[in-house]
Amino acid sequence: MAAAGYAKDVLVDTEWVAQHANDPKVKLVEVDVDTSAYKGGHARGAVGWNWSTQLEDTVRRDIPDKASWEKLLSESGISNDDTIVLYGDNNNWFAAFAYWVAKMYGHDNVKLMNGGRKKWELEKRDLVTDEPKVTPSQYKAKDYNGSLRALQPDVKGHIGKAGAAMVDVRSPAEFSGEIMAPPGLQETAQRTGHIPGAKNIPWLQAVNEADGTFKSVGELKERYEREGITPDKDVIAYCRIGERSSHTWFALNELLGYPKVRNYDGSWTEWGSMIGQPIEK
Repeated sequence: MAAAGYAKDVLVDTEWVAQHANDPKVKLVEVDVDTSAYKGGHARGAVGWNWSTQLEDTVRRDIPDKASWEKLLSESGISNDDTIVLYGDNNNWFAAFAYWVAKMYGHDNVKLMNGGRKKWELEKRDLVTDEPKVTPSQYKAKDYNGSLRALQPDVKGHIGKAGAAMVDVRSPAEFSGEIMAPPGLQETAQRTGHIPGAKNIPWLQAVNEADGTFKSVGELKERYEREGITPDKDVIAYCRIGERSSHTWFALNELLGYPKVRNYDGSWTEWGSMIGQPIEK
């Protein structure tokens, strides 16, 4: 059984990461929206991934294709049998996104560092600026598995469907249509509001405020089930650009073990910009 009764063994704590700093089969990766935080100081041995350029196809607005993913992991010195441990800023938003991509390309052993960068810093653990010397590998990804992902037509077909549920993990102000995006963030849609029938359960409610670690199984179950997000449902999670919703996907799919959860990474920037899409406010 995984730690704390979670459905899968997908979390490690900061102490485990510190103890495995010199383990050649554990590859530590800091994933941030950009690499400025990483360059300012990171956990020893961690390589840095830039979510904006390395985990997105910047031309097609898509996840990396198989060849790009293999190149990223090979250049990071990661082998197919390594344990990948991901952590990052913003309570692991972007680390959870990288985890989701890794699962779609079939990497078996990948984990999140519970609490992310926030908890590492709170514990005053070592931050270094020197980047590790990486020996490139020959990483081979499995074929892309889209069962963890929802595309726009999937979402449209989900509205009003029996046994379907949708979770909008944005802030209440975004959900209600009061604001377009959190202050200072540039990726926006043409209109405000939310997808009809979605329940608003902000991603932040899945973590402990003090240190950013995930809440207990009991607390998570209670919060989602209260809104009708139950394990028997076909669940789609979305946010604005797909990173906060990958965090909620992780909580539902990996920690609670819900059998059918997909992340809609097109999210509100796609839905709120398309002509003729139904919107609620």
